Parts: sequence; structure tokens; C-alpha cells
Amino acid sequence: MKKKYFGTDGIRGKVGQYPMTAEFILKLGWAAGRVLAKQGKGKAVIGKDTRISGYMYESALEAGLSAAGIDCLLTGPMPTPGIAYLTRTMNAQLGIVISASHNPYYDNGIKFFSADGTKLSDEIEHAIEAEFEHEMVTVESSQLGKAKRIKDAAGRYIEYCKGTTPFFMELTGLRIVVDTAHGAAYHIAPSVFGELGAEVIAIGNEPDGVNINVKVGSTYPETLQQAVMQHRADLGIALDGDADRLLMVDHKGEVVDGDELLFIIAMAQKKQQGNDDFGVVGTLMTNLGMETALKKEGLGFVRADVGDRYVMEELNKQGWTIGGESSGHIICLDRTTTGDGIVAALQVLSAIVGSEKNLHELKNGMEKYPQHMINVRIKKKVDPLSSEQVVTAVAAAEQRLAEKGRVLLRASGTEPLIRVMIEGSDEQQVIKEVRELADIVEHAFG
Repeated sequence: MKKKYFGTDGIRGKVGQYPMTAEFILKLGWAAGRVLAKQGKGKAVIGKDTRISGYMYESALEAGLSAAGIDCLLTGPMPTPGIAYLTRTMNAQLGIVISASHNPYYDNGIKFFSADGTKLSDEIEHAIEAEFEHEMVTVESSQLGKAKRIKDAAGRYIEYCKGTTPFFMELTGLRIVVDTAHGAAYHIAPSVFGELGAEVIAIGNEPDGVNINVKVGSTYPETLQQAVMQHRADLGIALDGDADRLLMVDHKGEVVDGDELLFIIAMAQKKQQGNDDFGVVGTLMTNLGMETALKKEGLGFVRADVGDRYVMEELNKQGWTIGGESSGHIICLDRTTTGDGIVAALQVLSAIVGSEKNLHELKNGMEKYPQHMINVRIKKKVDPLSSEQVVTAVAAAEQRLAEKGRVLLRASGTEPLIRVMIEGSDEQQVIKEVRELADIVEHAFG
């Protein structure tokens, strides 16, 4: 059954516009509280990033949950994976994050976590939506939920992150630029790396409510690249607004994306375990170069649909622990329950320390294939493979690319677009093929 409000990663929209209104979020808190209350009175952990609208939504959620009889534990600014961790360790039944991740400040969203620190099941999300059909009713005054601020929330999460590294690991001697995108990790990430011994140069760590993700963070690595070169740093770390996404920059100023970081983590795990009896989950957008490199190393690889929810599902299905996306959502299930930018960065740093190689050398273990994508605007949403002409053109392109390339046609989930992506070992051929295929798609559906 299709959900009315929940997308693949919670509920998101423009501040003040439905569904991101104070009224809706108030009832959302109440609806979630009602579902929770049916399982016995419980408590919810609420965290947020640094958007100015977070104050409004935090109050609305607190009021709604209280009206349903649920206690609230408020953390203030906290990375999304930090809420997953605190929900688990504080014996809460629900975790709620107020964030629109890498979006601009005028957007916001609500993400939920279960008691074990994972995304809510479809069943629970349907149950929350079903409560919206009922009129909001407040419990008896004696049963109202209470609210309490967790004063040491940041410290708890800092210690947890440090604990995901080998006990002997020290970052002494490394100069690291840390860009927190003026987001939720501004007061956390610099402390994590600094307390492990690194010399930390923090940028993007002065949030004012409206500057989150503005020309900083993982979606704008140019600022980090400049800072790494300016300070002659060994590497740079860039997070997004809610710190569940990671990109890095090596000492030469070159960006190291999610695919390359996944490869580095996988190679370190293979070395540590002394075997290759595991694999990595990527997505439809994962670079073919990573798949090729992993297979050369004897490691398994499978692709999931785009979205960390689908990566997680495939990890559980395969019984593996490492997965993620090119954009930098990286999941290390042997360390945490969800994508975590700080934890992923620590695993890469552990690989650097353990190998005595720098980030540039480690990323060169895989060769990225040239990848080009064209967005074709269409009149209405349609299955791109519903045209016989397009199917024939795709097959012909795949035959020309042989095993040295890949074709992907994907309908956008939010806009009337078909994304035409081709990658291969020969960049000139890739450019030629993607343009020709995009023209055929436009002729068929435009």
C-alpha cells in the first residue's frame, strides 16, 4: 500500500508549506505517540540539525508526543546517526530527527528511528499515517508526557564514535581539515578527531540557522579542497547537514567520493579478517570501476536501488556489513546501525594508519570509470523501458560497450525526468553513447 506522507527517508518539504507546517508536525508527533502508546507508555529521543525552523518543529513534536502520553528526551543539535545511537542506548522506543540533510535551510524534514536504531518498518509508518484519520485527543492530565533535555548528549556520541576505532589507533601527526557544513556535527566532529590526536582545522562550524550547507560540506567540496591545500593538510573530511554523508579530500586536493571510500574500507576489512568471504552493497549509481576492483580482489558486489533504506535491506539479505552510495552515505553495520559520516571517516583513517599509506595512495587501488548522465525532461512520468525504440537502443549501446561499460535508464522519483547514464573505460565513447541514447529517449517521450 502506497504511503501518503512518508518517502524513502521520512517526511520532507519546504518550511511552512504542507506537510512541513507546525500544525502537521504537531499531529505527526501525536500520531507517532499514539502508535507508541499502544505498545505501552514509552519515550522518544528528539534531535535536530541547525536550521532555524528546528526550534518550531522541536516544540511541535514535543507537544504532540506529550498529548499522546509520551515522554521526550531533547538533545538539541545532533547528527542523524547520533539519534539512532542515543535511542538505542537510552532505552527509548522512538528516535526522531528534524533535518533535511543536505538541502538548503528553507527545507526541513522528519526522520524516525526504531528502538534498535534502525529506520522504521513500513508497517509502523502505515500505522502512524492511519492515526491521522482520527481527531487529535489529549490524554488525561496525569498521563501527559514529560520533556527533559539530555545535557551530555554530544559527549555521549563523541565517546561512541571514538569507540568504533581500534583501541590502539592514534591520529597523532595527521593534520585534518574538518568541514561540518554549519550543520549538526559542528560541535562534535572536530572533537572526535582532535581527541584521537589529530591536528584539526575546523571549517563550516559556525551555524547561524540559515547557512547550513551553503558553499560548505559534502555537497560543495570546493571549499574543503581549497582549505586542504591552503593549510597543507594530510586530508580533509566533509560532512553534510545532518552528518550521515561523507566525502574526503586527499593531500593533493582531489575529492575521494563514496565509492572510493567504500573500496578503502572493504580492503581494510579484508586485510583485518584475512579472508574475502564477504562483499559490498552499492547502488544502481555505483561506479563500475568499484565493482571491477572488488571482483579482482575476490570480493562480492551487488547493487540495490538508490537510497540507504534499500542498501540496508540488501546488506541484511546478503549478511554483509559494508554498503553505501557514491554520494557518501556509507553504512558499516559492524560499527553502527545506520549511515554515519563520522564513523565512516574513522574507518578510512584506521585504514590509513594501519597501512601506512596516505589517502591518495589508498584510493588509487580502484580506477573510476568515466560516467556521464543526461537528464531528459519528459511530458509525464513514464517507464523509460516502455518504448520498443528505447529498449532496442539500450541493447545496442550495451553491445558496443561490451563488458567495459554499463547503461542505466532511471525515472526520477520527484520530477518528470528520465536519467540517462552511461559509464565505461573509454570516455569519448561514453560521451558519444549517452548523447545518442538521450536523443532517442527525448524523441520517444519528450
